[in-house]
Amino acid sequence: MRDNRTDGPAIPSLSGRPWWAANEALAFLVELVALACLFWWGFTLGRNLAVQLLLGTGVLAIAIALWGTFAAPRARIRLPPAGVLAVKAVVLGGGAFGLYAVGHPAAAVVMAAVVVANTGLAETFRRRPGPTA
Repeated sequence: MRDNRTDGPAIPSLSGRPWWAANEALAFLVELVALACLFWWGFTLGRNLAVQLLLGTGVLAIAIALWGTFAAPRARIRLPPAGVLAVKAVVLGGGAFGLYAVGHPAAAVVMAAVVVANTGLAETFRRRPGPTA
């Protein structure tokens, strides 16, 4: 396996960029909510507690592995931007789907809208240079 990481910082400086920092905090919260929704959905697929825990934990583990390997700021494998967005769509969109699947369609639509807006802003902020020191 080839290591494509760079030596530069994975997360740019927060100083002088309050909107970017707020959006990054929201992104982290959205990621946690998506993971919780994926666990919840997996949990509801089982018929007894042991199977529910196994399925919930399994879905959660797959999502965490995908995210950590391909989409995290310090991901082990650096994909091109389109690949990172595809992984984010699978995990974050999967969270919205999970919310829908457990019987909360309105909340799923709100979550999907927040995911799209947050990810769009995050990608815009990441491509724009920060203030000079």
